[in-house]
Amino acid sequence: MNKSTISMAALTALTFASATTNSEASVLDINALTEFNQIHDFVVSPQGDSFIYRLKKGIRTSDNHLYLQSVNSKQAQQLTSNKSGESNVVYAQDGKSIYFLSARSGSSQIWQLPLTGGEAQQVSALPLDINGFQMSVDGKRFAVELTVMPGCETLQCTLDAKATDAKKKHNIRVYDQLMVRHWDTWNTAYKSHLFVADKAESGAFTQATDLMPTWQGDIAGAGEVSFHPNGKTLSFSAKLPSKEQAWNTNFDIFEVDLSTKELTNITLENTAWDAKPVYSPNGRYLAYKAMSVPGYESDKFTVMIRDGKTGKTRAVAKQWDRSVSELVFASDNRTLYVTANDIGQKSIFEINPEFGDVRRVHSDGTAGKIAVTADKVFFTRHALDAPTDIFSIDRDGYQLKQLTKVNADKLANTTLAEFEQFSFKGWNEEDVYGYWLKPANYQVGNKYPIAFLVHGGPQGSFGNMFHYRWNAQLWAAQGYAVVMIDFHGSIGYGQQFTDAIARDWGGKPLEDLQKGLADITKKQPWMDASNACALGASYGGYMMNWIQGNWNDGFSCIVNHAGLYDMPSFYGSTEELWFPEHDMGGPVWEGSEDYNKFNPAALVKNWKTPMLVIQGELDYRVPYAQSLGAFTALQRQNIPSRLVMFPDEDHHIRNPDNLKVWYQEVFNWMEKYTN
Repeated sequence: MNKSTISMAALTALTFASATTNSEASVLDINALTEFNQIHDFVVSPQGDSFIYRLKKGIRTSDNHLYLQSVNSKQAQQLTSNKSGESNVVYAQDGKSIYFLSARSGSSQIWQLPLTGGEAQQVSALPLDINGFQMSVDGKRFAVELTVMPGCETLQCTLDAKATDAKKKHNIRVYDQLMVRHWDTWNTAYKSHLFVADKAESGAFTQATDLMPTWQGDIAGAGEVSFHPNGKTLSFSAKLPSKEQAWNTNFDIFEVDLSTKELTNITLENTAWDAKPVYSPNGRYLAYKAMSVPGYESDKFTVMIRDGKTGKTRAVAKQWDRSVSELVFASDNRTLYVTANDIGQKSIFEINPEFGDVRRVHSDGTAGKIAVTADKVFFTRHALDAPTDIFSIDRDGYQLKQLTKVNADKLANTTLAEFEQFSFKGWNEEDVYGYWLKPANYQVGNKYPIAFLVHGGPQGSFGNMFHYRWNAQLWAAQGYAVVMIDFHGSIGYGQQFTDAIARDWGGKPLEDLQKGLADITKKQPWMDASNACALGASYGGYMMNWIQGNWNDGFSCIVNHAGLYDMPSFYGSTEELWFPEHDMGGPVWEGSEDYNKFNPAALVKNWKTPMLVIQGELDYRVPYAQSLGAFTALQRQNIPSRLVMFPDEDHHIRNPDNLKVWYQEVFNWMEKYTN
């Protein structure tokens, strides 16, 4: 590495000790990253004149409280200070109070806080923790998510079952069907059910009614529950219990008559994924998003509208080639505002359901939770050079305004890298996009080594976002040129582009990565194509193993986090079988050649590049035997290699102390093999 950039020999001092002074600018380091303030639970008042957010002051902190800010003010007022913190914030319809979850009484319960002054009052006193909740418009009824023993008619029954389990002297897990585990947890007999409860006239409610008492399954979460404005019905998303849980993606929308507790599956005819129900303000329409391909988790989510008067459901803007993430009704009961990945951004769009017109409202960075008032759209936003803040924009797409600057002091003396989006002709001469970042202390005339980041998913993206686990700015701060390519299979470029990776894991994506790196290093000669390290996680880790066998002269070093190594054994040990069955062409025993054709383990004789292998032992998506297999192949062939295991981490590294070590291991490895 050119020594006029940041010295890698001074890695420890740079990365783990702040060099910032009041008058001296520094580059971003991992300490600063973990101390950034993070915005959560963003909600706008029904009147549109104020908003509330939860501010977590650093990843490790217990300073995690609610703040109120007027739309016309730059100052925020801290609302809460209890050490237990708050979450799941909901505004009362009159805007005079808020509801939230807090464990300040010893368990997670609902509290109400008046905004005109006074202490929070406990609204629920259930004997079980509330995982999440929604509230009816009139504030008289709550839908709560509780973890219970299916078949129990009372909450006490679940408490008794837990007490009985605690007395057992043996330790055993027994299963009669899949799924037996998910993400980082072994499944138990207890399931997440949706309950409904009426607010007590005084004090806290102590009882709730299970809307799905016999279900041997879970709801999709309290975030996928919506009350009808009249409070007499609600809708939620869930997957019906079946022995096919592990290999189907058939979530449905259920509507519940709260007077009779009768459930109606309103998406019974669609055997693909249905999600995110939301009622229009007048209650006539129910919008939700739906996929059309069963067993495929990355199919396009299309907006659906169900007319409560006619009972008819229709697709909205069906020909629009973007997959919807969030959707919100405007006050006119018809117009919808949605977010969707879009050419390296996550953008906000306005949809006219009557005509199917789609208009882009904002497209710069990654838009998060949105709220719509009479004339504005409020949203969270982050980008490659900016952590999350709150913004507003007129509904016509003009008058963008940044409402918060929660990290202004932390960024004041920090030099962040410049970045730029680029495109090139990839597989089949089709347009492929990516981003590059200059080293934070870039100097004209110098040549810089490359950090070549490959995203996971594989239907994912390293777009214009501020990522905490794979933060491109940290590599730029170490003096690397950073290159990230959204190869065929990435999201936000049309469904055909996303679908292109299925049955071709090692084909089109590898060609895109090769062509993209060659193209950008030719256009940006300050990047040193002969001095690059490739890094990736999950599918990106798979690609690291695949590069070893198919492009072994391309890089000075490789970093493989939780990468798939042996495809047949991966199928038998992962939990969400719909994923390999779609992308690889079915179960491993049904004759698909993909498991062998695109199997990195079959090409280990070609491996020669020094590789760092990293894995969390609680990872059930890509079980750690995959990393052990790769490391064994490396060691047995005397290829420079290092294995780093995190016993208490899953597919991601979340603990801030572990995250620091993760970055240290990665940067040290790259320093060893780049110059």
